Amino acid sequence: MKAIWNDQVIAQSNATIVVEGNHYFPAESIKNSFLKESSHTSTCPWKGEAHYYHIETSGKTNNNAAWYYPEPKDAASKIKNYVAFWKGVEVVND
Repeated sequence: MKAIWNDQVIAQSNATIVVEGNHYFPAESIKNSFLKESSHTSTCPWKGEAHYYHIETSGKTNNNAAWYYPEPKDAASKIKNYVAFWKGVEVVND
């Protein structure tokens, strides 16, 4: 799977985990140079508190377009520190 935004591959992996229709990419598959920490968080009743990244490429920013669970609840432990995308980020089968 590939996550693409603004003509850049942000992540690529054959080992994503699908939860609620979202592909979560393992940390080692992420091109961290495109991610900038965000102070935004949200809470899922069964996964826990999500933290977000902005995606920055070629002078453009997609705010809070990636999220991850640094300390998920037990039911979501398999996606700890995996990253998922939304807000126009294309996730395609490579």
